Amino acid sequence: MSYKVVVIGGGPGGYVAAIRAAQLGAEVALVEKGSVGGTCLNRGCIPTKAMAAGVSLLHSVQRAKEFGINTGEVSIDFGRLMERKNQVVDRLVKGVEFLLKKNKVDLFKGTARLSGSGRVMVAGSDGELELEAENIILATGTEPALNKDFGYDGDRVMTSQEALNLTGVPQRLVIIGGGVIGCEFACIFSALGSKVTVVEIMPGILPLLDKDVSRQMQSLMKRQGISIKTSVKIQGVRKQDSVAVVLEGGEEITADSVLISIGRVMNLKGLGLEEVGVSVGDRGQVLVNERMETTVAGIYAIGDITGRIQLAHVASAQGLVAAENIMGHCRLMDYRAVPSCIFTHPEVGSVGLTAQEADRAGIKVKTGKFSFLGSGKAQAMGETEGFVKFLAHPDTDHILGVHIVGPHATDLIAEAALAMQLGATVKQLAETIHAHPTLSESLLEAAEAVHGKSIHM
Repeated sequence: MSYKVVVIGGGPGGYVAAIRAAQLGAEVALVEKGSVGGTCLNRGCIPTKAMAAGVSLLHSVQRAKEFGINTGEVSIDFGRLMERKNQVVDRLVKGVEFLLKKNKVDLFKGTARLSGSGRVMVAGSDGELELEAENIILATGTEPALNKDFGYDGDRVMTSQEALNLTGVPQRLVIIGGGVIGCEFACIFSALGSKVTVVEIMPGILPLLDKDVSRQMQSLMKRQGISIKTSVKIQGVRKQDSVAVVLEGGEEITADSVLISIGRVMNLKGLGLEEVGVSVGDRGQVLVNERMETTVAGIYAIGDITGRIQLAHVASAQGLVAAENIMGHCRLMDYRAVPSCIFTHPEVGSVGLTAQEADRAGIKVKTGKFSFLGSGKAQAMGETEGFVKFLAHPDTDHILGVHIVGPHATDLIAEAALAMQLGATVKQLAETIHAHPTLSESLLEAAEAVHGKSIHM
């Protein structure tokens, strides 16, 4: 079978690329060894957010008395929570399958490898078949990283994938790694009743975020009862009746379950990159240019395997770029305004430079900060923890970064991302009328604060 485009991997990069290429008139095949939607839909973004949504509702119900609403005793049906999570995932998987069929994308279930120039071998349950392709898009994604010293067994010592299929809430949970995934699971399981301990080798949790965000979240998570140990190395994990996490210096933390959350590794094994000459970088990433082309003509790569920014929406954007370039359009990937969202409690949204990155670049930024304590809408909601922080260029007034901790931060960050993408200045955003009373006014106030003019500070 011959195709204009063969996409290997059906995650948020792969299936988006396949559909866009088909929309532009290509004959397209998509190869996926599991369920379409990839890690994001099946084992990452969507299931964790479904769980986080349940936890968010739990927080609201627990505070209902503040609003004059009597609920009686509140209990958690963990089985039903997980059942709903699975229903959400299943519904969305079926939705993606429908979109592929609607756009006449041929879906092949199996494991793919590059078998030569313009050829893809697919090994499925019914044997092997070879697809001919004028163009190939690699979109195989990543999987959780492991450390042999941590005793991973997929049961008592697990990754995020197994955590999403637990049948009960661990009484004591140790999370190794205080990055995005670790902090999201810490907030989820702490709210569900686990005694959670986060162990992080860096001086603070969420170390890649703006320093004010990291400090605020560490403080808020501790107030939620989450124990956080930073600047700590783990010597090993010992399993007996319980699990003991042994820290450098001899301290032990006893737990029922351990969740390893130390990053992700690229799914490139067995793909056949060497056979066709696709170049790989020093971190194992597939080397691409801004058109998402690899070093081999006709082969493109998108998503986590490019080693750029490992986010689902970045993979989707890269997929669109690759597909449009294949179909004769000229589109370059632009990473200037990539929003990042963390579904902790409260949420975190960021875009652009952090204060640390600005320092390293030698930019003496102007800063404006507004606390949600000053927001009428946040007060009405009873969610006043957190802030909005702007970083602006001292000479041009252009927005260099925006960082939000607080209610609906993951939605609010979209305004900042759009402003940065369009090259807006702080003054232009501040002069844009924001509806009252809304949480978005907090961006206006933080923008005004850059120039010392916040009204409600």
